[in-house]
Amino acid sequence: MSTRYEISHDEVVLCTWKPSAFFGGGAFVLDGRCFEVTRGGWTGRRYRLLDETGDAVAVADGVGRLAWTLETGGVTHDFERTSLFRNEHVLRADGETAGTVRRTSAWFGEAEADLPGLPLPVQVFVLVSLLSVWDED
Repeated sequence: MSTRYEISHDEVVLCTWKPSAFFGGGAFVLDGRCFEVTRGGWTGRRYRLLDETGDAVAVADGVGRLAWTLETGGVTHDFERTSLFRNEHVLRADGETAGTVRRTSAWFGEAEADLPGLPLPVQVFVLVSLLSVWDED
């Protein structure tokens, strides 16, 4: 797999995501810190974000399903897929939409995320986890 994604904000590249060809994870460097994304679980839809010391920063379970969760900083966040026909997921907080991640072009592998309130490495993690799922489907 030679897929490579540049993750940017306001047209400034923050990091590059290079998925692993064999294990469904990968790595990215953000603000000089290396983060590893691993995939597992019996369905293959559990992703973990590890920092450079190997400590878990976040765990996303059921990524890409109609409903899935993200745990980070001791808090569980709920995500929901808006439709079976669209690659768009919303972050829910108190029954309201608190953020979104959506594929903007399947042809060019483009996507965008707006996840205010989550730490930047976790925002990147959510985006690359969904990109991994979308690339497999």
